[in-house]
Amino acid sequence: MHSVQFGKPSLVCDFQELYRYLIDDFVIQFCKSIKAKDFNVKTEELSRSKKAKREYLNDVKTRDLTNQLNNYFESNIEIPRIRVGKRQTLETLINEEALLFAKYLRNERQNWIPRVVVPNYYQTNAST
Repeated sequence: MHSVQFGKPSLVCDFQELYRYLIDDFVIQFCKSIKAKDFNVKTEELSRSKKAKREYLNDVKTRDLTNQLNNYFESNIEIPRIRVGKRQTLETLINEEALLFAKYLRNERQNWIPRVVVPNYYQTNAST
């Protein structure tokens, strides 16, 4: 089903789906703070005879997005680490899940059930 051959789906594509909802949620929440002034319009050449206008986040907002995303991956979650501790970062969780899944594929574990995270947004807005 999976291959390293060009154009074939890879296992990493399936694995990233476990965490896509977290990034989707992050991006949606970030976009709520974006204003029209946060964009720059650039004219680009598509070909010799065609030009197009494109909008990009300005440098300040792009740095803000990058910093917030890095902080998001470094935020603590309430899922225990494999070996030590009751909390870990989101980044560590994703790395640990890859390790646990690899152990399952090598028959070093009987089963593998992904540990999932409820985004902070849902936790803080659960009552609405």
